[in-house]
Amino acid sequence: MNKKAIITSALPYANGEIHLGHVASTYLPADVTTRFLKLNGVEAYYVCATDDYGTPILLQSEKEGKTPAEYVAHWNKRDYEDFTALNIGFDYFYKTSSSENIAFVQDVFQKLNDAGHIYEKEIIQFYCNNDKKFLPDRYVKGTCPDCKAEDQYSDLCESCGRVPEEIINPKCSICGQPPTKEKTKHYFFKLKNFGDSIFKWLDENEHLQKDVKKYVQNWIKSGLIDWDITRDISWGVPVPLDAAEGKVFYGWFDNHLAYISTAIKFLNDKGIDGKEFWNSADIYHFIGKDIVYHHFLFLPAMRLGINSEYKLPDYIPTRGHLTLQAKKISKSRNWYIGLKDFLKNYRADYLRYYLISINPYSQDDLNFDWNDFATRINSELIGNLGNFVNRALGFTKKTFDGIVPETESFDEKDTEAEQKIKSLATDVGLLLEQNHLDRALKKVMEFSSFFNQYFQHKEPWKKGPGTANCVFLSVNAARSMAIALFSFLPESAQKIWEQLGLSGKIDELTWSDMSELGIPSGHVLGNASPLFAKVEASDIEILKKQLGPSE
Repeated sequence: MNKKAIITSALPYANGEIHLGHVASTYLPADVTTRFLKLNGVEAYYVCATDDYGTPILLQSEKEGKTPAEYVAHWNKRDYEDFTALNIGFDYFYKTSSSENIAFVQDVFQKLNDAGHIYEKEIIQFYCNNDKKFLPDRYVKGTCPDCKAEDQYSDLCESCGRVPEEIINPKCSICGQPPTKEKTKHYFFKLKNFGDSIFKWLDENEHLQKDVKKYVQNWIKSGLIDWDITRDISWGVPVPLDAAEGKVFYGWFDNHLAYISTAIKFLNDKGIDGKEFWNSADIYHFIGKDIVYHHFLFLPAMRLGINSEYKLPDYIPTRGHLTLQAKKISKSRNWYIGLKDFLKNYRADYLRYYLISINPYSQDDLNFDWNDFATRINSELIGNLGNFVNRALGFTKKTFDGIVPETESFDEKDTEAEQKIKSLATDVGLLLEQNHLDRALKKVMEFSSFFNQYFQHKEPWKKGPGTANCVFLSVNAARSMAIALFSFLPESAQKIWEQLGLSGKIDELTWSDMSELGIPSGHVLGNASPLFAKVEASDIEILKKQLGPSE
C-alpha cells in the first residue's frame, strides 16, 4: 500500500441539487476508501470541485436573472453543504471556474498544441434558427447511431456509453425543432493517435476492473475518432489563441483537469510540493459507468499527450447507476430523491449503510427500494449491530456498574471470540483494498452476528462461570466494531466509542488497533443508550409520496 494517495470523484455539475443517484456510485465509495486509507497511515487527500461550465448553466442562469458565476457559486456552496451532511469528508472542495484551473487548462492545451496534438477544422454545427444560436451537445438530442437508443444526447449515449459521431434525427432540446447545419471552426484533439498507448496502459494497469478494461479496449479496436474540444458559447475556459476569440473549451476537456489543479492548489497551500506529491501518490478517480469513455480514453490521452507530466490514475473504481423503485432516476421527470430532503428524515448513517450494502464493485445497476431500506435498517443495522452493542454495554452497566471485570482462563468459545477480534482488521481490510466495500461492510456485520450468538451462548445473565470473560470480550468486540465501522458509518462509530467511555476520536487511531484487546479490566464505560431508532412502515409510506413520486 502506497503511503500517499489522492482520491477524486466525478465532479458534480453545478446545476441543481445532489440526489441519491449522485452519491451511490462515486462520493460515498470515495469517502469510505479515504477514511480506510487514512486509518492505515496513508497520507490521503480527498479533493473535489463543482463542474461549473457549459450551456445548461449559461441558460439556467439567464432564466434566474443571475450571472453564470453567481449561479455556480450558489450550487458550489449548496453541494458542499449537502455532501457534508452525509459526512462526505472532502479535504478540499473547489471549482472548475477557479483561476487556478483556468490557467492549468490553458497551459495543458498549449503544451498539447505545441506537441502537434491539436488542429483546427471547419465543421458543420447544429444551429437552431428558432433560438438563434449554435447548439452545443447537450442541446441536441436524437437517436444513437451505434445502439439506436432514442432521446440521447449528441455527445453521450447513456444507453451504450459511446460518444456518437453524429446523432440521428436531431432535435433542439430547447424548442424541439429540427436544427439546421451551419459552418464554424473548432479545435480538435488527435485522440485516434493515442489508441495504442492507451491500450498498453490498460493492459499494464492491474488495478483497473477487467470488464471495464475489455470494454474500452474493444472501443479502441473498433477505431477512435478525434475529439472536438471547443464550443461556440460564452461561458467556459477561453481558448488561449488569438484566432480562437469567442470560443471556449468543451466541458470534458477542462473538468477532469480540475482533479489535478485542485489537488495541486490544496497541497501547495499546505506547503507540500503538489506536483511531486501527485506523481508519487496512488491516484484514485471514482466514477459512474456513464463516463467510462471520458475517463478511460480522453483523460489518459491528454496526460500522455503532455508526456505524462502528471501520472495517470492507478485506480478508476467504476460502479453502476442507482435506480429508484426499479425505475431510472430522472430529475427532469421528477423521479429522484434529493439528498438534503432525505437527510431531513433519516440520519446520514442510515443512508450510508443502505447504499454501501447494496452497491457491488461492478457496473451492475443497484436499486433504492423504500421497503428494502426499512427492512435492512431494522433487521441488520438495528437488529444485529445495534442490538449487540446495546446488550453488551447495557449488561455491563447493570451487572458490573459499568466496570469491565477481571478475566479468567478462556474456554474454547472465548478463544474463538478472541481470534475473531484479532483477525478483524485483516478480514475487513483486504476487502476494502480490493474496493469491495459491500463485502467489507458485510464482514463487519458477520462479526457483530457472531458476537450476538456468542453472548447468547455464554448466557452471562445467569452469572455462571465465564461471565466475566464474556463481558470482557464483548466490550472489546464493540470497540473493534467501532473502529471497523468508522469508514462506513462515522457518526455511529464515534457514538459507540463514547459509550465505551473511550477518549479521543477514532480517526486518531490506526486500522490495526481494531484487532487488539484495547479495553482492559477495570475500565469504566460511559453511558449506554440505543444507537438507532426503528424505521416505521407508516413513515415510509408518507416519504414515498413526499420524496419520490408515486407510481
